[in-house]
Amino acid sequence: MKIVYINTDPPSPGRAPSPGRAPSPGRTPSPGRASCPWRDAISQHLPEASFWIWDEDDFDPADVDYALVWNPPPGVLARFRHLKGIVNLGAGVDALLRDTTFPGTVALVRLVDPLLTRGMVEYAVHWVLHFHRDFHTYARHQRDHLWNPHPNADTAQRKIGILGMGALGQGVANALTSLGFASIAGWSRRAKNIAGVQSFCGDDSLEDFLNHSEILLCLLPLTDTTQGLINAQTLKHLPAGAFFINAGRGALVVDADLQAALASGHIQGAALDVVNEEPLSPNSAYWDLQNVFITPHIASLTSPLSASAAVATALHAWENGAIPDHIVDLNAGY
Repeated sequence: MKIVYINTDPPSPGRAPSPGRAPSPGRTPSPGRASCPWRDAISQHLPEASFWIWDEDDFDPADVDYALVWNPPPGVLARFRHLKGIVNLGAGVDALLRDTTFPGTVALVRLVDPLLTRGMVEYAVHWVLHFHRDFHTYARHQRDHLWNPHPNADTAQRKIGILGMGALGQGVANALTSLGFASIAGWSRRAKNIAGVQSFCGDDSLEDFLNHSEILLCLLPLTDTTQGLINAQTLKHLPAGAFFINAGRGALVVDADLQAALASGHIQGAALDVVNEEPLSPNSAYWDLQNVFITPHIASLTSPLSASAAVATALHAWENGAIPDHIVDLNAGY
């Protein structure tokens, strides 16, 4: 088994990730063969495999069986003529599918890893509780030197909406249910049967779903149909004073429309882990909105030590003539 690792967006001291890219999962910037956590982690599961780093090692692309990738440069994957499979080392595959030379006849697996899911659950639960318990208000009171307690909201009555009910959305819904949230709705392209969650599906149900959502959490992938989904028309269907949390993709949001809704108070507050322009420009209006909380795309980061087991499972399936879990539908974009 011969594997190539392609990651052209490594973090380095003092440098932010390239515009429009998520933080790079699992690569350190230091040189040398000992510098790649993915090589070390994969070798624990596949000691017999050859593992090459695309921009460091000397190898023949025609020899490569599998590619492990994060933000590969456009056109690079087309050089590997004998690929049996590609594993994306993160949940979102939108950057890959924007490459017009992407080898569409090669199966693509998106990473689903328990640690990745737990990270997203932690992020989502944090911000749902933050808004549910009015901690955004108490933060403002602290700045204004106010001591002003008020009654706590009831989790059983709080209406939560989750856009995107894949592995991450289901994990978040289960965690919120365990905390006593009893009015959770989920929206997806197809109906889902999830305990404790009211399922909405398809465009025709989106308005009803939004009407339900006092706290809206967005975990959707970026596709042609979801780009710009959060806009003036959809935001107006949220209850007045709703909250918005985006841990999906920045391009799901029309920034000017969200900023207008925040300024008017129709959206009372927002937590944004992803934005259209990453890193966020120092001149962005979001920085100065006191009802907006920014994090630098860190809701859930890939750990090679944990995720390598899922990667190895996928590679073993291909080697044994089986179909791995979490194959991407290239037409749907996820």
